[in-house]
Amino acid sequence: MPLPELDLSTVRTLLCDADGTLFASEEPAFEASVTVTNTWLERRGARQRFTAEELRLAANGKSFRLSLTELAAAHGVDVGSPAFARDLDAWVAEENEVVTRHLAAVLRPDDDVGGPLRALQARLELALVSSSALSRIDASLESSGLAGLFPADRRFSAQDSLPVPTSKPDPAVYLLAVEQLGLAPGEALAVEDAVPGAQSAVAAGLTTVGMLCFVPPAERAQRVLELQRVGVHALIDTWAELADLLQRSRPAQPPTPDRKDGART
Repeated sequence: MPLPELDLSTVRTLLCDADGTLFASEEPAFEASVTVTNTWLERRGARQRFTAEELRLAANGKSFRLSLTELAAAHGVDVGSPAFARDLDAWVAEENEVVTRHLAAVLRPDDDVGGPLRALQARLELALVSSSALSRIDASLESSGLAGLFPADRRFSAQDSLPVPTSKPDPAVYLLAVEQLGLAPGEALAVEDAVPGAQSAVAAGLTTVGMLCFVPPAERAQRVLELQRVGVHALIDTWAELADLLQRSRPAQPPTPDRKDGART
């Protein structure tokens, strides 16, 4: 689609979602996650079962914690009880282990992502902001060849980085990233593929672009409408297009280093 005319001249940092944005992990993640979800349903005595595709369409952009909580509420479980909270933690840990192992085995480097991101390092700092657990993020970055672009202290997880796990669309993880990176308004650009993630970034007051590179073709038109509805500022088809947009908006220069107190000069 045509590149938008955005003034991104003040942007210093790119805040990247992970799943479905940096790598094509949505489909394989749900292939693994569905086994855990259906086991939970079976043990609850529920008749409902999901295919991997049905679960992806129902839970795309949400953490497993949020998805299972919503599913439990729909099946009459008291999700506010201490017993459910303990049970939920165990299922979240199991699902994370299963999905992380699967993604580590199937993800591969993608030059259409890595190439543009490496080019952008001459102009911007990169950070990652995800609803996924850090262990899953770490494994996915290694398998996709992107680990060197996102240092460990610039990876933010709504599951692990917050005092209380809080999934997108809550803006908490973006607000945490902005605070810890010492970013002023207008110094960060968020990149998201899913509606809950875009809602999270927009609610945090960030300029946000919708990245469509891994959205299935059959779903793209609807995703465009949904992302526009939640207030993204632009829609981009490829990382190369985003790199071109940012390079035209900013002169070539190294990222501004952090001051000792975390603020920007």
